[in-house]
Amino acid sequence: MHGEDRRAAVAVYKEREVESGIYAVRCGPTDRMWVGSAPDLSTIQNRLWFTLRQGSNSHRSLQEAWASYGSEAFTFEVVARLVDGDYPGYTRTTALKSLHAHWVEKLNGIRI
Repeated sequence: MHGEDRRAAVAVYKEREVESGIYAVRCGPTDRMWVGSAPDLSTIQNRLWFTLRQGSNSHRSLQEAWASYGSEAFTFEVVARLVDGDYPGYTRTTALKSLHAHWVEKLNGIRI
């Protein structure tokens, strides 16, 4: 990618609408569920799977389940979305925390 093309691609990336939200990771064999929040849902699964493959995920129970059952046993699902334009700055952070607590309880999940 050359100068002009790269600048155009970066501009498009910066202008995209970022969705914050809540996601769930389920281990099929155990039916355990981990529920997390992310400021950018478009990148969280890749980041999470990377740390799990490397054995460096900070959530011990999730990392242990991954090591026991392998990647094929896990699914990723977005359960709620917040569009940044609807919740500017501080209110978005507060709304995300509240929504996260709600989904942890609703899904009887483990908070991550």
